[in-house]
Amino acid sequence: MSSGFERDRDEFTRGTRAIVVLPDQGDASRDVDARLAETAGLAAAIGVEVVERIAYRVRQLKPATLIGSGQVELLATQVRMEEAGLVVFDASLSPIQQRNLEKALGTKVIDRTGLILEIFGERAATAEGRLQVELAHLDYQAGRLVRSWTHLERQRGGFGFLGGPGETQIEADRRLIRDRMARLKRELEQVSRTRGLHRERRQRAPWPVIALVGYTNAGKSTLFNRLTGADVMAEDLLFATLDPTLRQIQLPGIDKAILSDTVGFVSDLPTQLVAAFKATLEEVVSADLLVHIRDIAHPDTEAQRADVESVLSEIGVDENTPRFEVWNKLDLLDAETHDEIAAQAANRDDVVAISALSGEGVGMLIAQVAAKLTGAHRRYRITLDATDGAGAAWLHAHGEVLDSEDDELETTYDVRLSETDYDRFTRRDA
Repeated sequence: MSSGFERDRDEFTRGTRAIVVLPDQGDASRDVDARLAETAGLAAAIGVEVVERIAYRVRQLKPATLIGSGQVELLATQVRMEEAGLVVFDASLSPIQQRNLEKALGTKVIDRTGLILEIFGERAATAEGRLQVELAHLDYQAGRLVRSWTHLERQRGGFGFLGGPGETQIEADRRLIRDRMARLKRELEQVSRTRGLHRERRQRAPWPVIALVGYTNAGKSTLFNRLTGADVMAEDLLFATLDPTLRQIQLPGIDKAILSDTVGFVSDLPTQLVAAFKATLEEVVSADLLVHIRDIAHPDTEAQRADVESVLSEIGVDENTPRFEVWNKLDLLDAETHDEIAAQAANRDDVVAISALSGEGVGMLIAQVAAKLTGAHRRYRITLDATDGAGAAWLHAHGEVLDSEDDELETTYDVRLSETDYDRFTRRDA
């Protein structure tokens, strides 16, 4: 953005004392403490110091302030007592609700969407990731230029949502936002076309793609590092991974495969980010196998599973794509629960229980991945020119050669291949 939208984000975020507020409508699928902890973790991911977590029981959300007037008064008192510079609502706030709450509380207010966008803005590492995040930011920001910042002494401009433009700049800012969004969309279309060519080249290679998916902080990057020997950022931190990472691995019966580590999902993922990051998640959409990593020790593990499946559906993943679940973090369970979970997983053919941290069960996981990719193999009869050494080597590397017949000009192979590999082989020179 131009200078009117640039600022040092750390000035507003790092070390800010914050209160996390959850309007609790009695969702039985969610643990209130776990939900508060998750939102506090999101805030901590951008350096905010969470000094208080509060859940307000709300029968009906209020159009003006989301929570009741008495709860707003109690919260204002808490803000003054804690000297909080920020209140984070674990909910979606309309621009009017956000403005009213800021006036009533005398401090900055952001909602769950704004918080997640702040994190993505800080973490995106690649050029494409930064473009996608900025587009999502601007889309969100465009509807919030009606706010007045009369309680602040200085105009707040900025890329993120702990700041925002002043009233006198609204129309100019709207025009700048529209122009910038149009430019970003053009740039992203070009990046997407380039990445599509790279992906097509990999498909011609042809190697199967395995995508690790899951809720944020489920342990995907830890598992990715263990399987590939890579050093992808893997911390006990929400959204530690944003940009997709691809590595080549070898599996039993499979010479080469591509393993993809992707951004973790969350409940109520902002629609702006689903749209903006859909291109980044194309590796997931086109994957040959989805491995859904779950934090089996988390109290909301079932709700998190539903959230991930919902996002996969939203980004267009074919429901027939082969997939299975990995119940991770066995190391965090007590002995009795550990044995119970391990026994449940052992009785299912679509689940593997592991600890990516300790390595427990990872050998079984590798065997299951290989079995899933090779289980649908069929027998094909393929004839190659006698001089086609590369084709013959490919069949031996990716399939099971059962028999071959030679003559002077050609060699005919009986080979067992997956339908996907057979299709890739027939298109290798297309």
